[in-house]
Parts: sequence; structure tokens; C-alpha cells
Amino acid sequence: MADQQPNLPAGFPVGIAPSTPEPAQSRRSDTILSPPPFTPSTGPRFASPNQILSPSVKGSQLPLSVNGIRTVSPLPHLSTPPGPPVFSSPVQPAAGPFRTSPVTPQPVVFSSAPSLSATPPSNYSDGANEFQRAVPSNAEDMVSLSDASNVLLTARKVLKQKKLMNVPSLGFGALVSPGREVLQGPQIIQRDPQRCQNCGAYANLYCNILLGSGQWQCVICRNLNGSEGQYIASTKEDLLNLPELAFPTVDFVQTRNRRPGFIPVSDSHMSVPIVLVVDDCLDEPHLQHLQSSLHAFVDSLPPTTRIGVITYGKTVSVYDLSEGSVASADLLPGSISPSQESLKQLVYGTGIYLSPIHASLPVVHSIFSSLRPYNLNLPEASRDRCMGAAVEVALAIIQGPSAEMSQGVVKKPGGSSRIIVCAGGPNTYGPGSVPHSFSHPNYPHMEKTALKWMEHLGREAHKRNTLIDVLCAGTCPVRVPVLQPLVKASGGILILHDDFGEAFGVNLQRASTRAAGSHGLMEIRCSDDVTVSQVIGPGEEARTDNHEVFKNDNSVSIQMLSVEETQSFAVSMETSGNITTDFVYLQFGILFLNLYQADITRVITLRLPTVDSVSSYLDSVQDEVAAILIAKRSLLRAKTGPDAIDVRTTVDERIKDITGRFGSQLPNSKVYQFPKELARMPEILFHLRRGPLLGSIVGHEDERSVLRDIFLNASFDLSLRMVAPRCLMHREGGTFEELPAHDLAMQSDAAVVLDHGTDVFIWLGAELAAQEGRSAAALAACRTLAEELTEMRFPAPRILAFKEGSSQARYFVSRLIPAHKDPPYEQEARFPQLRALSAEQRTKLKSSFIHFDEPSFCEWMRSLKVLAPEPS
Repeated sequence: MADQQPNLPAGFPVGIAPSTPEPAQSRRSDTILSPPPFTPSTGPRFASPNQILSPSVKGSQLPLSVNGIRTVSPLPHLSTPPGPPVFSSPVQPAAGPFRTSPVTPQPVVFSSAPSLSATPPSNYSDGANEFQRAVPSNAEDMVSLSDASNVLLTARKVLKQKKLMNVPSLGFGALVSPGREVLQGPQIIQRDPQRCQNCGAYANLYCNILLGSGQWQCVICRNLNGSEGQYIASTKEDLLNLPELAFPTVDFVQTRNRRPGFIPVSDSHMSVPIVLVVDDCLDEPHLQHLQSSLHAFVDSLPPTTRIGVITYGKTVSVYDLSEGSVASADLLPGSISPSQESLKQLVYGTGIYLSPIHASLPVVHSIFSSLRPYNLNLPEASRDRCMGAAVEVALAIIQGPSAEMSQGVVKKPGGSSRIIVCAGGPNTYGPGSVPHSFSHPNYPHMEKTALKWMEHLGREAHKRNTLIDVLCAGTCPVRVPVLQPLVKASGGILILHDDFGEAFGVNLQRASTRAAGSHGLMEIRCSDDVTVSQVIGPGEEARTDNHEVFKNDNSVSIQMLSVEETQSFAVSMETSGNITTDFVYLQFGILFLNLYQADITRVITLRLPTVDSVSSYLDSVQDEVAAILIAKRSLLRAKTGPDAIDVRTTVDERIKDITGRFGSQLPNSKVYQFPKELARMPEILFHLRRGPLLGSIVGHEDERSVLRDIFLNASFDLSLRMVAPRCLMHREGGTFEELPAHDLAMQSDAAVVLDHGTDVFIWLGAELAAQEGRSAAALAACRTLAEELTEMRFPAPRILAFKEGSSQARYFVSRLIPAHKDPPYEQEARFPQLRALSAEQRTKLKSSFIHFDEPSFCEWMRSLKVLAPEPS
């Protein structure tokens, strides 16, 4: 390897780096075609709809293969409502040559590569003072990449030429899930990590190490550092006993207990308080659903969970949980923020407003049962709701009498506290409110004032280590733009529901039990000329006084608003010059306080080969990850309806630019074919431009805005599913076959499940629905499959079932690619199952289509003068 060596004293011996295999011979010409001009979108380095970072996790889902389909593995600390019956029927593999999506991208694992924990290869030198390297081969880079499941790269190789690497239409970067639980668990080290004294990078498996002195060379800045004797070893094999020198992902754990080796494993995180803030202005049907969901919610909580209950209308009612089975509340005015005096009287009084659920379950049930429907004859949007004042009171209750009021910081055991607001309408009374009507003459000014106040309240909650989730339901507009600053600044989430029924109840439970660390900081360091150009996710640029500063630290530091498995950051990178080395290094340092009050430093180090061959680079691109990174960068600009239209045009230009730069020209033609190595990307981006995130499928801009916020913070798996739906057809015998998400899947004698991230649809063909026994069995199987697929997802999707020809069926049809107008040869190329259909079945299939006046995928590609690649 051609890494530069440090400046060493004369006569200082150095090791001989192992040779690097030559890049594979290109399979196609690397001639760069002259592309049409493309103007990339530009934005701040730390971008978000709130000017810094846009908000972003699968309800951190660990991808596994169960019964032949990809599902998720339940995490032991993430309790959920009772699941569906076990679904044991296998999923039939796809019959056609298309990819069964979604699949978490995994690098190729070379069977000849030894395990990282095995004896190193024989190309090591045995000199006592020579540099030793733990992982020398290119093949082992692929193995270590697959182990670093918290980081998904858009490409496994880096182009040396700056001009080609920085093509803005394709881009290069990573999706990072800092809080995601590693599938096999990272190596845990109970000591402080070794850090470079020059740039702050961490020692890792790629460092050169001097066995005699224990000195190690930083892979980021190439500075030589001491190890205080930790890395002194007699043989190279001894180095592999240190986890940070053998694994790409390690966790350094420092407990806040003086006893050596003590790691708390108690249920202290279960005692983190949860305060329910409930809308008291609901009509009877909504209230009945809400009461049922609340009763089920408290029954599902662990016995040690501390809970509080507040309701709000024109006043704030704080319920006393010491009254046995009687619902008793203290009232505070909702027109103004509560005074310090009134809050002191509340928290220092005789009432108990936070209590373990095992001691207060009867009275909590009594409180929910005592709620009454709104009794004034006013429209839902015109009712007085003092949500802002109620959240302020909830913060005061969590803070309690022992809080450090002067510093505005609360020291509580365990993870972040939670305030969960159950809202059925907008905040129209008191602090942070907006007028009932948009026609109010002073509405713009009052809305601007409310936005600032809500953001300030969210930041106060974040300082006090409290997350605010707002779960809305019903048909009344809740003024989403006013609520978003509150949840974003606190690190919470805003979710809209049709009603307070099943999906609302599941999200209520998952919001309260999802794991959340606190005081999170992510540092990104890159070697050579690689720089971070943009970060999208639930955080903001860290202030320098929040983390340790090194003299030549060029890292990008992000203050995470919370540390959850259901979140990720989209990191865009570029090169500032041509790369001359054989490898580049990326290191992610994630520091946070976990649920058990342990300080965690998670270090993830990746090494990527550099290549000159464009073909070799394209072969290494993970097209699904690259498409999701493009989608997040695009969605960041789509803050309004008109913005979304502009972004759709930008997506079209991206396709044309990628084709012009990396595609191939057809013989005797002016038409270019999209690169076959990126075959999945165009269809994903087509789903993006016509789906709910950018298209007009979702009717109200508030809904689109909430979906976009969820998407920008979501993990790879949920992000991919929100863009490109997954289609599964029920077969006889209880099996399922995965099909392309085209309307050709609507076969009248079949049942189909369509998973679109935040929505799951079950469609029954008319012929199947007419057979009562078969349709009931198919519906039950589809329902069970849908629940299994989304068992750990947060937000939990709504699951809708309907028959062919019903009005609700348009939900399903509008999310499928309209392929029924394509020529038969194109239909069969992208939907090979058609070849097995008889002429009669094809006739029935054509009669089931609902015709929308929009182009198919192939028509869209032809309109761009681009030939779509063959399905992979």
C-alpha cells in the first residue's frame, strides 16, 4: 500500500506494507460522454427545513430472513403491543429476473478472506519494531464493511479523479444510524479509547503499529502517537486480542460507578417518566377511540414506569395520582404560561403527579374513564386548546422539586423523559397559539410568533433531556407548521392518524418504549482529500464547547437531539482534489449516554479502495443506498407544494445527467442507456417523483410535510419502503411471491399486500372476493403478514384492506407503476410472471385496471430520451 509514512528519526525501521491487487479489468469502455448541463441543488452544509439539520430511523429494524422474506428481529428492550399469530408460511422466491426489494445492501463477502479474529496472513514481518497492520487485504475490507451495519455507503470504492467522483447528480456518501443496535453486537471495551493527539481520530484496525514501543500511526492525518504501553506486544497475533485493532465497530463503555467492571443492567430506563398530555376537546366518537387506546396503553407499560396525566382545553388539568380510584385534578389557567409561583405550589404540594404504574393503575384508568366529550356547539377548529401551556406544566412535573432550576438542566436516572401529546386539533389558546381562522387579519404575525415560541419550548425540553412526541388524529387540521418546531427542537416526532384507533394506539405504545440515549455527539473524520459537504438528520452543528478540541481536528461534529435506533443521518461527501493513495478512510465517532447511565463511545472505521476505472467504481455502487441519499437531498428542498414540482423536474435532470456521464450510447443512435450497474435506481426515483413524498397521491400539504419529515430522519429500510413500495402476492397454500410494484399485479383471482412504509394495503381481487371461504383465508394470511412485516416499525403504519373496484382501492392502485399501457415485450421484461398467464387471464387482468392519465416508467424514461436498463 502506498500510504505515506510519518517523519521518523534516522534508522527508525518501518514495515513493508502488503501489496494491493490490481483493479479488475474493466468490462466496458471508460470513455466519458459529454453530458447535458446539470445544475446541482446547493444547500447549507448542515441542512434541514429548520435551516440547520432536517429532522430523521426503521423503527430501528434489524433485517433478517424469516420464512423466506425479510422481516425484523425484535429488540429485547423495545416492548411492543401483543403481536399477531406466528406466520409460518414461506414466501415464494421471485420467478423473474428482478431484485426482491427491499434488501439492506451488503458487500460481497469473499470466501477466501480469513476471519478478522483469525491469525493474520503470512505477509506480516516479524521485526519487533516494525509496523504491524491488522487487516491488510482488499477482500477483508469487504468483510469489515458488512460488519459495520451502522453505516451504509453509496459505493464501496472511491474514484481517484475529483471531476468524476464529484458528479453531483449521482453523489457519494453514507447513511449512518448512530443508535442502531449492531446485529451481532459491537465489541465492548471498558476503558478510554486511544485518540490521535493531532486530529482526534481513534485507533483502529487499519493503523500501523510499532510492536516494541506501542506507537500507532493515525490513518486520518498519519501522525505518530503513543499508546501508554497498551499496544506493546511481542507478536503481531497479540494485537488482535485488542478489539479496536480487530473489528471495524467497537463500543468503549465508561460507567458512572466507581466499582471496576460494574455495568448496570437494571430496569432503570423503565422508570423514566412519561407524561400524557391529552386533548380535552374531542367529540364523542373520537373520545371513545382515544379512551380505548389509552386504557390499552397503560396496561402495556412495565410496572416500574412512572406516568403522569394532564388534559388541556381552555384550562390545564393536572391529575393527582394519590387519590386511590378517584379522578382528581388541579387546574391552571391556559391563557398564559404558568408562573414560577404556581409551578412551585404544584410540585411542592401534597399531590402526586408522577407515580409508578404498578401503584397508580386503578386511578389512571379512572381518569381516562372520566373524560367527557366536548359539550359546546363549536366547530373542532374553533375550540380553545392551550397545548403550549399544558406542555410547559408537563415539563415542570418531570423536572420536579429536586431539579437544578438555575441551570435549566435536570439530572435524572436512565434515558430521556417523554411527553406524549394526544391532539385532535390545533393549539388556538394561550402561549404558542394561532387564531382559529386563517382569515384573521393578524394571522401571519401570530403564526410567526407561535413558531418561535414553540421552537424555544422544544429547546428547553431538550435541555431538560425530555422528548416531545405529538400524535394527532381526526379530521381537524392541526396546523402542522406550528407543531413541527416543537417536536424537532426536542428530538421528538409528529405523526398524523385518521383516528384514535388501532394505528394510533400502537404508535402510542411504541413512542413510549423506543429506546433513547441522550447527550449524543457524532464526529465524522475523513482521510486524504475527502470532505463532508452536507449532513441531513435529527441534529444540529455542534458548538465547539460541547466536545473535546484537538489542534488539527477537521472533523464534522453533529449534536444529536436524541440517540435512537429509528433514526439515521444522510452524509454527503466529495473530494477536494485527485486522490493519490490506494485507500481512503472514513471514521465515525459516536458519543452518548445510554439508558443505563453509561458513557458510550462507538467507533466505526471503514477503509475504501481507490480506483481509476469508472466501470470498477460503478460496479461498487449500491444503487438503492445511492437512490435514498439522492431522495433525501431532494426532499430537503421540497418544503411546499410548488417546491415539490421543482424537485420532480430536478429528479428528471439527475437521470439524464447520470446517463450522459456514465451511460453508454446505443450503436447508430443518439439514445443513451442508463448504466446497467445502477439498474434499480431509475425505478426508485420514479416512485419518488410520483409517490406521496413528491407527488399528489396524498391530498393535504400537512400530510406531505409530516411524511417528508419522517423520511428525512428515517433509517435506510423505512426510507426505501416509503419511496418504493414492496408488493407481495398471496398464493395457494399460504405462501407469498414478491412481485414488481406494477399495476400488472392486480390479478382478479389473487390477494396482494403492498407495503409502502407508513401505509400497508391489502387488495382482494373481485374473483377471489366472491369466494367467501378462500377470501377470508387469504385476507387473514395477508393481515398476519402485514403485521409481521411492520412489527417493530416506528411510526407504525396504518393497515387498510379493501376489494377490487371499491373506492378505497384507489389508495392501492395509485401507488403502483401504471404498466398496463406498455407494449407486451416491455411488460414481460419487467413483470415476467405475465408469461405464465393464459389469454383469458390476461383479458381479466386488463379489465381490472383503473386508468390514470399518467405515464408508465418506460414512457417516462423515453420522454427523457434515456433507455431504461434491463431489470437486475
